[in-house]
Amino acid sequence: MLGPPKTRDLDRPVLIAIESYVPKDHFYRHLHRVLDLSFVRALAADCYASGGRPSIDPIVFFKLHLLMFFEGIRSERKLLEQASYNLAMRWYAGYNMDEPLPDHSSLSKIRARLGLPVFRRFFETITEQCVTAGLVRGDELIFDATRIRATASMDSLIPRLRLLTEEHLAALEPAEPPTTLWEMNDARWDLLEECRLDPERSASDGYERKSDRQVSTTDPDAVAMRTSGQKAALGFHNHYVIDGGKARIILNALVTPADVMENAPMLPLLRRAIFRWKVRPKRVIADTTYGTAENIRQIEESGIRAYIPLPDWGQRTPYYGPSLFTYDAERDIYLCPQGATLRRNKMNRTARKVVRYQADAAVCNACPVKAACTPGEHGRGIARSFDADYLDRVRGYHETEEYKKAMRKRKVWIEPLFGEAKQWHGMRQYRLRGLTKVNMEGLFIAAGQNLKRLLSAKGWGRRPWPDGATGCADLKPKTSAMLI
Repeated sequence: MLGPPKTRDLDRPVLIAIESYVPKDHFYRHLHRVLDLSFVRALAADCYASGGRPSIDPIVFFKLHLLMFFEGIRSERKLLEQASYNLAMRWYAGYNMDEPLPDHSSLSKIRARLGLPVFRRFFETITEQCVTAGLVRGDELIFDATRIRATASMDSLIPRLRLLTEEHLAALEPAEPPTTLWEMNDARWDLLEECRLDPERSASDGYERKSDRQVSTTDPDAVAMRTSGQKAALGFHNHYVIDGGKARIILNALVTPADVMENAPMLPLLRRAIFRWKVRPKRVIADTTYGTAENIRQIEESGIRAYIPLPDWGQRTPYYGPSLFTYDAERDIYLCPQGATLRRNKMNRTARKVVRYQADAAVCNACPVKAACTPGEHGRGIARSFDADYLDRVRGYHETEEYKKAMRKRKVWIEPLFGEAKQWHGMRQYRLRGLTKVNMEGLFIAAGQNLKRLLSAKGWGRRPWPDGATGCADLKPKTSAMLI
């Protein structure tokens, strides 16, 4: 028979235990078993005073950020709103139904208190657990970087001279001026100096960076960048160094302004990975952007093979490219396709750039194929790098099957990691501002990606998609291969 209408009696207090409402095979139970966050208190101990009001447990801070990572939430306010009524999220954070959750503003204050060093050590601790679990092979390292949009508009750009003028006027005021954009910008170079990047570095070949003339009032560390098919936007470069093993563990992560070339931090990141994780890579894999003479020389001198494509300058000019000229090492000369000799003309040992070889002008001007070789009247010239022997050695790798396999591997090893972070974990655009804060965000996302591999190795739990931890108890479990 038809029963009576359901009455709403929702303001009646009831006694419940969250422990009994979270399924035994829930993903957050598995996360709680695998990841012991007790180490966080030791990391954060130096950030707090010995007396005063008790703080929010830093373990809770990192648990809430892990919830934000796995749920795909991009706002602390939204995170606390969902955690207030989500039993599984409350259970993982350790808060019962009658306990108030922290205010969203507290998370921002705690993040500022902990600072970048704590986030870096958190990332390294997660990575160390992956190493202990045998997920890092260490015989090859893969480098790449991707562009990430900043939370700032191109409309926020103002002349840098105007910012300097405002700073000067503020300094003349008798009262203590408030924190200014320039003071906020001081920390941006601390990270770059770790990679031996000069804060006052000048652009090469007369090129002037837009950031030399303009600065954003919203995020002074974000600079203009352009991607294919898109308008210019403010953003950063996110660099990854990953292990070549099957688990694809991220060994190093760094965010730099978008006007820092992708290849600039390569050597410091390589040294840090070798020193920190005690790995002995046999080869380094990267794309053409990283194929500078300095990078190639130092990698090869370290006894590591540089599996890096080299740019073919011959395709960038309508004239004969350098590959058509033959170098005679015994006589230290070049021979052109017509057999003419190019002798050493000048060199710069201090700058360690190139040695220039030049043909006789009379011979070149009388050559029948001069129009295809050079438009000049002073004879064809060829520039040879001081590190040409290393470059030739790397070109020799290009014909090997091992090199071709490494190039195929790079595409399916590191690029999907960027796609995963962008599509599932909010890395298409940083939600924080300033180089220090976006590095915190970038390190935490990288730590979360490593944690996913660690969880997969130890049994994934019943969680079918990156933003579907809630309500997954009603779904059938899937294999870890389908989840990563």
